[in-house]
Amino acid sequence: MNTPPVPPVPPVPHLPAARTLLVTGASRGIGAAVARQAAVRGWEVLVNYARDAAAAEAVADEVRAAGRRALVVQADVGVEAEATAMFAALDSAVTTGRLAPLAGLVNNAGVVDLAARVDEMSGARIERMFRINVFGSMWCAREAVRRMSTKHGHGGGSIVNIGSAASRLGSPAQYVDYAASKGAIDTFTVGLAREVAAEGVRVNAVRPGIIETEIHASGGIPDRVQQMAPSVPMRRAGTADEVAAAVVWLLSDEASYTTGSLLDVTGGR
Repeated sequence: MNTPPVPPVPPVPHLPAARTLLVTGASRGIGAAVARQAAVRGWEVLVNYARDAAAAEAVADEVRAAGRRALVVQADVGVEAEATAMFAALDSAVTTGRLAPLAGLVNNAGVVDLAARVDEMSGARIERMFRINVFGSMWCAREAVRRMSTKHGHGGGSIVNIGSAASRLGSPAQYVDYAASKGAIDTFTVGLAREVAAEGVRVNAVRPGIIETEIHASGGIPDRVQQMAPSVPMRRAGTADEVAAAVVWLLSDEASYTTGSLLDVTGGR
């Protein structure tokens, strides 16, 4: 019996040596892991942070150690003027040759709050949640599209929003407001993806589940990972690096036919 010839495996597309990725909230957790992994894959990185300058500089040093250029920019993405100023700083870096043109954005910056029922939440809490998690992502995506879309004379790019499995679970009695903000990110991802699909810009989201990062402590439940791990089918929490691997794939040319997708990284939860 003759065995049919095995077709050759097509070469994996490689990123050009000079493209810049902007990662919001990149001083720790998932954002820092994305910056590190992206640098290994050939990206130059703009490392955004809100408060911890030393941690952001440490991440930038890791990018440089991988042989790529990095720029650290402070901005609270929940303040529109600061978000747009961050992109202006990027423009200046591109003009002066310190960074390559923007081709990727990871909307990672986000917050949670202390566990509470909706009837216990203040208006200030809910407004802050949506201002940072939703408005900030939309402002940054707007600025990125202006610098990526072929409609604006650019060469395209990829946007990855960091959502959450909470968007489909609701997080009752913990933070329904956070879950709702991530539900908005799901809808925004799909809508923007379809809006700019013919303009060389892909838009996707990664929805992490229970991940071992510092965000749980900021939500007042530092041992949440240990509490929740038994409810995960894989019986463990994920790591920031596991989420980052999915993000970096979506950014890459290997995902060239993927847009409008919501990729769960949840251990089956």
